[in-house]
Amino acid sequence: MAYSVSLLFISLLCLSSSLSSCLASRRREVITVTNGVVATDHGQCSTIGRNVLLEGGHAVDAAVAAALCLGVVSPASSGIGGGAFMLVRSADGVAKAFDMRESAPQKAFEDMYSGNVALKEGGALSVAVPGELAGLHEAWEQYGKISWERLVKPAAQLAHNGFKISPYLHMQMVKTESGIMAVKGLRDIFTSNGSLLQPGDKIYNKKLSKTLKAISKYGVKTLYNGTIGFNLVNDVRKARGILTMRDLQHYQVKQRNPISVDFMGVRVLGMSPPSSGGAAMSLILNILAQYEGLLNLSDSLMIHREIEALKHAFAMRMNLGDPDFVNTTDVLKDMLSTKFAAKLKKTIFDNMTFNASHYGGKWNQIHDHGTSHISIVDGKRNAVSMTSTVNSYFGSKFLSPTTGILLNNEMDDFSMPAKNLKNVPPPAPANFIYPGKRPLSSMNPIIVLKGKKLKAVIGASGGSFIIAGTTEVFLNYFAREMDPFSSVMAPRSYDQVTTNHHYIS
Repeated sequence: MAYSVSLLFISLLCLSSSLSSCLASRRREVITVTNGVVATDHGQCSTIGRNVLLEGGHAVDAAVAAALCLGVVSPASSGIGGGAFMLVRSADGVAKAFDMRESAPQKAFEDMYSGNVALKEGGALSVAVPGELAGLHEAWEQYGKISWERLVKPAAQLAHNGFKISPYLHMQMVKTESGIMAVKGLRDIFTSNGSLLQPGDKIYNKKLSKTLKAISKYGVKTLYNGTIGFNLVNDVRKARGILTMRDLQHYQVKQRNPISVDFMGVRVLGMSPPSSGGAAMSLILNILAQYEGLLNLSDSLMIHREIEALKHAFAMRMNLGDPDFVNTTDVLKDMLSTKFAAKLKKTIFDNMTFNASHYGGKWNQIHDHGTSHISIVDGKRNAVSMTSTVNSYFGSKFLSPTTGILLNNEMDDFSMPAKNLKNVPPPAPANFIYPGKRPLSSMNPIIVLKGKKLKAVIGASGGSFIIAGTTEVFLNYFAREMDPFSSVMAPRSYDQVTTNHHYIS
């Protein structure tokens, strides 16, 4: 399985796994700095973010520039046609959570894919209302010090001048070859003479460059209530999608209260629903905290307990949903409760495991994909942890021919009504489609504090693997007392409770 976890441990230290970059470096290493640091999934984007910090920018400024860059050079994972979650913790101690998750169009309805499930997975009908650009702009309005035009310019230049295909992007292209070949816009960008371009070859998206230049000049209104939005909607409608200008005009970034859990002397801040990552990680940590002598366990026993706790967390998370449409209060209260964790701990045995029903796994899991993560700290210790996505590799596989924007397939992250099948859990009603609703997510941007001091910024890419990945790397450092580099590079495990499969990376 391919997924990466990036961390910033504040001494300051920047770590990167094989799929992440620290500044412009391509090596796996630990770098000690004093005036700010940027970790992204691509070296060019890390450099762009670093340059913003060197100009006196806030961590949010650097996040805006880096995220827009990633949307250009890592189009299979993120972009302005998708959505994101951003957690910001200011040097003054105030933390804010920005929900810029995609939402269902107003013409969407609960069983809209009952006749053809494939339409949920790709194509124009799988597109949800994109939110990343609106969220970046709102965060910038609150924290930014550098001009909006300056932050957008590097991404526009990369799209126009071209960039080299990374080995990871090429892997994504190979895995999505049939989808690329089926869409003219994608063929024009990612192929030559009927074959996929190779690592090191340059690719260009000059229509996206033109779009980004307009966004830099006129702001996000040109997408959400202007010419670019009109052209985008027109392209989607021609392809039989249901996105409308009203959807774009009424999209709202939600500021939510971060959730927190205390564990072994540190406080972990995370996203609240519709992200399930923060609540799931909190439940796992609360369960493990019930065990005495956590540091004195054998590796195999600690891993077993982590896996069992992970199963409980995945079972619980499917009761969550968009809090503007589903009452998540009681579920979230349980997932953050040490008393509830103590009850679950009693169901875990060190010498055996069980079927899904033992863990309360009554709902079928969603299998979200992709994503890209950014961890940033500036010289004043303002911190940003941001995870963005278009869902599957290359999202909906629909590239707007007029704007160059590659759109998400986030509608596939919703559950949908289904016939009862033997040995298959039913779908989760809390995550059913409704106009304006946001689908459940596994994204898990977190910030770790020790007292009032910033200790770490952690996040990951990899869809539903994110929850396990961020939790395990956190435990490697804070519980197993590994050094930062080893914490990231150590093998990881993953279990989603309903599959009867356990994965080792």
